[in-house]
Amino acid sequence: MFKIIEKNELAAKVFRYVVKVPDIARKAKPGQFIILRIYEGGERIPITIADMNPLEGTLTLYVQVVGKTTYQMSLLKAGGDLMDVVGPLGVPSDIEPVGTVVGIGGGFGIAALYPILRAHHRIGNRTISIIGGRSKDLLILRDEISRVSDSALIATDDGSLGTKGFVTEVLRSLLESGEKIELVIAIGPLIMMQAVSEMTRPSRIKTMVSMNPIMMDGTGMCGACRVNVAGRMKFACIDGPEFDGHNVNFGEVLNRLKMYLPEEKLAMERYLETVESECRAGRV
Repeated sequence: MFKIIEKNELAAKVFRYVVKVPDIARKAKPGQFIILRIYEGGERIPITIADMNPLEGTLTLYVQVVGKTTYQMSLLKAGGDLMDVVGPLGVPSDIEPVGTVVGIGGGFGIAALYPILRAHHRIGNRTISIIGGRSKDLLILRDEISRVSDSALIATDDGSLGTKGFVTEVLRSLLESGEKIELVIAIGPLIMMQAVSEMTRPSRIKTMVSMNPIMMDGTGMCGACRVNVAGRMKFACIDGPEFDGHNVNFGEVLNRLKMYLPEEKLAMERYLETVESECRAGRV
């Protein structure tokens, strides 16, 4: 069992957890993830490691409620336990001196972007961040991202903060300004990462995206997280999660992510019906 040290709600359906996992905290690097399970027989879900504290033996995780398991996790409290936490998994981000790095985080992807951008900032790369969300109230880690950015830019769909529109519009302005960029890192919705990759393709700016497809075992055995990269089959769990965005077949990934939407909806509905039934019976 792994103790939840802290839990905070950052925005609607977005939670921050600090979990005691000493062995993983000592080894984890930016870009890696863990797979957790809440209870015996529960679903195993991959979560990006947003921060690690080797001295305290803790990991910081951000979880967005999108289905049954993440909803169940949102009900857990500080002092509670997670049954399983496995990791660190995946290939760490390649952090080396390159010059100017633009980190783009869309919505919940900001949490995964933060440790990578911080690592680039620490080794002396010039870091420009572009983060976006539907509104300013849904933007997470604004202060943290700003502290590791030489220039911090914001976009919101409703114009409540920063540029009104998408992060890609801010990136377009940056590219048109003649800014010399050596590396772009995009993490967020697949559509956003695809749009960023197409935008940087003409300039041949190296663009890395973080893939989070359906995943089960996290060791490359099940094949559920396969991604077509430059015509070759890769597994996000052992070959990624980061890949060259110019080589990812986003269409295939988008189609595969839709495969289990009906089952995910049904699982959530059945769980809520069970909870409601137990409440009526006085068992909850």
